[in-house]
Amino acid sequence: MRHSNIRTTAPENLSPRWPDGYVAILREAGAQEKTIPYCIGWVRRFFARHPGRRRRDLGRTEIESFLRNLATGPNVTNWQVQQARDALELYYERFRGISLDPRPNTTVSHDPLRSEKHSDCATESTKSPDCHAEALQSKQAITTYNKPNADDKQNYSRQIPKRQFPDAGLNRTRNMPVANQSFQAGHSAKQEVRPANRMGKSYSENAHFETTAPVRVDRSPSVHKPAKPLDWKALEAKVIEILRLGHYSYRTEQTYVGWIRRFVVFHAWRKPSLLGADDVKAFLKHLAIEKQIAATTQNQALNAIAFLYNKVIKKEIGDFSDFQRARRGMRLPVVASREEIKVIIGRMQGREHLIACLLYGTGMRIHECLSMRVQDIHFDQKRIVAHGKGNKDRYVPLPARYTEDLRRWLEHRKSLFDRDQATNMHEVELPDALSRKYPNAQFSWRWQYVFPADNYSTDPRSGHVRRHHLDEKHLQRAVQQAVREAALTIRFTPHCFRHSFATHLLQAGRDIRTVQQLLGHANVETTMIYTHVLDQGPMGVISPVDTL
Repeated sequence: MRHSNIRTTAPENLSPRWPDGYVAILREAGAQEKTIPYCIGWVRRFFARHPGRRRRDLGRTEIESFLRNLATGPNVTNWQVQQARDALELYYERFRGISLDPRPNTTVSHDPLRSEKHSDCATESTKSPDCHAEALQSKQAITTYNKPNADDKQNYSRQIPKRQFPDAGLNRTRNMPVANQSFQAGHSAKQEVRPANRMGKSYSENAHFETTAPVRVDRSPSVHKPAKPLDWKALEAKVIEILRLGHYSYRTEQTYVGWIRRFVVFHAWRKPSLLGADDVKAFLKHLAIEKQIAATTQNQALNAIAFLYNKVIKKEIGDFSDFQRARRGMRLPVVASREEIKVIIGRMQGREHLIACLLYGTGMRIHECLSMRVQDIHFDQKRIVAHGKGNKDRYVPLPARYTEDLRRWLEHRKSLFDRDQATNMHEVELPDALSRKYPNAQFSWRWQYVFPADNYSTDPRSGHVRRHHLDEKHLQRAVQQAVREAALTIRFTPHCFRHSFATHLLQAGRDIRTVQQLLGHANVETTMIYTHVLDQGPMGVISPVDTL
């Protein structure tokens, strides 16, 4: 599909789906799959330059300003500027249905979302004159020369043409107009040839500049060659390798890789080694102002980018002392009363009912409870080993009220293990390198998950197909259903069982150090937040209005 001289605007889209709807428009326009991520990156960079403004309020003036600023940057070629122009026009006119003003100084049609093939047309001297003329016209659609009148060619011959955008090639050069070697009819054969100018070219006095092909003149040798495009697969593999060498959790691995990918996409897939502190600040500003993410999420993104530069690229990106970090607000935990806890647990059944009872009775996190092994339950000592964050283990109490229920559940779990063993599918994941140190441990009963998944799944790290532990979404859905049935108005989630556990222990008179150890907090200040929700003690004052 090609753009015509008269572009059409689609009906206004009142509920655009970004980016899926925009990707569909790009494919309809004939864009190649490999260029679609770049087009999305151009649109995001354009809106990042105008934070706080509505997208429908931006138009042709802002687009041309963005393209002029883009063209002055390093390692930006003609076809990249043209690709950004087409991406923005397709976004407004075809995706959003918002018409734009006509292009300035544009009289020639061109291919939308063109790639490097167009620049190759201008670099090969063996191409036909039509190919060179098309390349010159497409450049004029972006930036035009100040062309002289017929009477002003003598003065124009002394001038150096304005800088064009650098083409995509091995050497960064300028396209210089060359005098036609043939004489036009009616002119004398004797021409005065002026001395060479500072670019090393001489121009005849009456030479014209419109029908000849451009000649590539090398710039100073100090200018480096254009950087190769980013190999995302290689960068992703390097990040994952260093994360696993540091024994980061799989969730941290997913989070860091996700933020690093968003960072490079925001900067149009440029190599992070070519970016600096200003580029990092621009990305964080985009997250805070346009995306309006929370302070903790912004700090998480900054930690991921800092890991990329400190551990992976090993490059000092500058000083961040003048950058205002997002301030974390104070949010009180949601704590339910004993009656509300009883109502919620009473409306849950089966496996999810037992998990909810253990969460409230032990204070474990959701992942700690779901990843619990058979050997972690000590019935005689009435305790459970909880494997917390940062590879830190701790003991939590085993509620005597649910001891028999847990024993019956393990009997059911043993029968499932026997069926898996009969089909040779009883392998389980082991932490770190225990599978090499103890080759038979991954097939033993004591290493099995207490709450397994219903089906087998593929391990994203090793590729082994086996039964993993239960996914959190099953418990989350069961809790939300129970809250709706109980008609509670509090925003209760499975993690609120842990908040209620700590608060109710403090209400019962337990010291805060004991609660800190049971929760696995490294700092007692983290546990102190539960004192703010107590209905007794220093913070549980009686309002003066109640004494009237």
